[in-house]
Amino acid sequence: MSSPAEYYNSLPPISKAYGTLCLLATTAFQLGLLNPKFTALHFGLIFKRFQVWRLFTNFFFLGKFSINFGIRLLMIARYGVQLENGPFQRRTADFLWMMIFGALTLLVLSAIPIFYSSFLGISLVFMLLYVWSREFPTAQINIYGLVTLKAFYLPWAMLALDVIFGSPLVPDLLGILAGHLYYFLTVLHPLAGGKNILKTPFWVQRLVSRWRIGAPPIQRAAVPDDRGTSGAFRGRSYRLNG
Repeated sequence: MSSPAEYYNSLPPISKAYGTLCLLATTAFQLGLLNPKFTALHFGLIFKRFQVWRLFTNFFFLGKFSINFGIRLLMIARYGVQLENGPFQRRTADFLWMMIFGALTLLVLSAIPIFYSSFLGISLVFMLLYVWSREFPTAQINIYGLVTLKAFYLPWAMLALDVIFGSPLVPDLLGILAGHLYYFLTVLHPLAGGKNILKTPFWVQRLVSRWRIGAPPIQRAAVPDDRGTSGAFRGRSYRLNG
């Protein structure tokens, strides 16, 4: 059995970094070292006082230490890690771009008054859960030992449980919307014959490569075309249950 340190070191880089930042933010809050109001999303302060850090810091606070906080952190450790080690294995730049796209989508949605949320971390975690449920739709999930269902329905079951226990509906719903938009643009639309208009930008690939984040991608060999000449490999990136 591996030690906690060995388990932590074995985690893929993006999920590990995001989970660690969320844990540190809540720990700092509990110790009185961080006042969440200085990290919350506030568009007035962002545009009038140029407090641009709020566009980033609001994603790292999942609330005070509680059962709900523990569940969100476990969701990163399970579903984020399984995504990064499965469909996104050796595709660290693609996984990072998914997180960036999700964050940007949530910021845009939160600018709509009925969808506004001061902290979008829970929504970003829920986006990971939704994408995972689409990549592993037939996996069997047991919820609190009470009911077993397919992973495809897990986001909706978690949303229903949050409503039952009095948690806000909007953060979970935003995560589902952002996750579905990403999955539609990168998987469903290309499978229907459309172009993948959400390819990972070159600057994200360069960032990952420059800082040597994660394992390097597998280099695909050139394959000969019908005329016997060598052509670059063209095909959609590997996805489970795509």
